[in-house]
Amino acid sequence: MATSPWSCVLWDVDGTIADASPGILPRITEVLTSLGRTPPAPEDLRHWIGPPMLESFEVRGMLSPAEAVEAVRHYRELAARDGYAASVDLYPGVPELLHELHAAGIPQATASTKPENQVFAILTHYGLTECFAAISGACADANVLDTKADVLGRALDRLSAAGVDTSRPVLIGDRHHDVEGAAAFDIPVIFVRWGFGHPGEEEGARAVVETADELRELLLLD
Repeated sequence: MATSPWSCVLWDVDGTIADASPGILPRITEVLTSLGRTPPAPEDLRHWIGPPMLESFEVRGMLSPAEAVEAVRHYRELAARDGYAASVDLYPGVPELLHELHAAGIPQATASTKPENQVFAILTHYGLTECFAAISGACADANVLDTKADVLGRALDRLSAAGVDTSRPVLIGDRHHDVEGAAAFDIPVIFVRWGFGHPGEEEGARAVVETADELRELLLLD
């Protein structure tokens, strides 16, 4: 059986496990339009994915704090209307790797700034919940800004409560927010290129990979 150099593996979700952009981008556009704002071009909207949505609406959307909270509420209403797992695809090779890590007995958790109920819905839809010892995401309260460090802290606490050794964790992510959040806990990051990051966002990561096969080589030892 394969083993791992890591005691547990933490996963970002959007841009790492799942590509939800076909649903996310139209919803952001609809929300901004309803507020009388001109939505950015689709290629620019892709970079809204990864940070907390509250942060994206306030910083990238240039909304006031109150407007940003209302925008998040509207966005989540649209997501619930559409179905949290609708228009979501998994990246090639990633679900197979999740199952392989689980079969090898390597504990895994999500650490996503996507609302936790949405993360659970996507993993349930694709039959992946069994692969995770803990499923952690952002708080569903639109007024709460859950950072990557916040959700990482909860993921680690839940893993520890489940009896998992968290002494050698690694985070798989695709944005600089993942690298910065992990730094708060001295967690190394493996940065994946198939997500939504700009060039240079990988700075500070332990390693960078282009494919799930390359990622596997860093997570499992045959």
